[in-house]
Amino acid sequence: MALAGVRVLELAGLAPAPFCGMILADFGAKVIRVDRTKAGLPLDRQARGKRSLAINLKSPEGVAVLKKLCLQSDVLLEPYRKGVMEKLGLGPQELLKENPRLIYARLTGYGQTGTYATAAGHDINYLAVSGLLSRLGRSGEKPYAPLNLVADFAGGGLTCAMGIVLALLERTKSGRGQIIDASMVEGAAYVGSFVWKSQSIGMWDHSRGENMLDSGAPFYDTYETSDGKYMAVGAIEPQFYNQLLVGLELDSHPLPPQMSSTDWPELRRIFTERFASKTQDEWCRIFDGTDACVTPVLTFDQVSSNPHNQQRCSFIQDCNGEESPRPAPVLSRTPAQPSTAADPVIGEHTVQVLQEYGFGNAEIQLMLATGVVESSVRKANL
Repeated sequence: MALAGVRVLELAGLAPAPFCGMILADFGAKVIRVDRTKAGLPLDRQARGKRSLAINLKSPEGVAVLKKLCLQSDVLLEPYRKGVMEKLGLGPQELLKENPRLIYARLTGYGQTGTYATAAGHDINYLAVSGLLSRLGRSGEKPYAPLNLVADFAGGGLTCAMGIVLALLERTKSGRGQIIDASMVEGAAYVGSFVWKSQSIGMWDHSRGENMLDSGAPFYDTYETSDGKYMAVGAIEPQFYNQLLVGLELDSHPLPPQMSSTDWPELRRIFTERFASKTQDEWCRIFDGTDACVTPVLTFDQVSSNPHNQQRCSFIQDCNGEESPRPAPVLSRTPAQPSTAADPVIGEHTVQVLQEYGFGNAEIQLMLATGVVESSVRKANL
């Protein structure tokens, strides 16, 4: 796999950092999730392919253990607020001095500098400060955050993973590591570069929810079918729009011009009535194989049985039968090989990992006895 041989220490966190770690693990990195001791059940649902080591970082001995691990690791991924790692004596300046090849990835909401650097927040806050949230939502309604996908995962975890891979690539030339300051505000804004850079061409001249790509256009929207399901329509180009009208059995001549935004409410009314006249399966039979850009809105229960997704094996199952997306993109020579094993319990691999990093058995047993580290054994499913 592409990242085979790369050692990653991921300090346990929520959402974006675990996603970043899972990406690295899916593509071959050895990712060790560093959990807190006495933490109870893990909240990480993106632990695929990771191992768990539980360390008490509130103790000097625990800090010393992590320092030793960093000496032999390629990447440290930390999701804490600004200043937390420095208070522990684990700041990047200190660790990079001891291991100049270390890539120290700091994934936070607001970044390491600026007025909000130490402030708490969540995806919706980062999205708001990025400017993107102001553009998201239906006409006449308040701004709407699309789950927590844009800032947490696209602008956070995915962008941070890209930064780590870039730093690994650069290290092959310089031999040196570096610090990655991954801000979810800036990552979200960067993901939205198209919106920023297309303002001058008239794509966003109208208010929120009244433009072509933000649910304003009737030919770029979703419609309910007679069985309570939905179809997605993205027929922007004239040739695709014409095929949409053919499928809907509509004559273009009596209809308003496609790009007449003042007539969009009337077009939407007509499209709404047409889509409500047939079931989702009926519309699929009509539009499949055409370039009308009309597709079913699939639920999580439907995606793996969709013929296209089946043919590409786009979704995988773990050992418990739980389904999730296959890692993307697909590499021709070194594709991802995601683990199908159960996610690790906290401390499941503590002894194994410490042994791999050169700790002796007597030393490990002493640390276990004094609570510096913690080991758990997975219970068998009977």
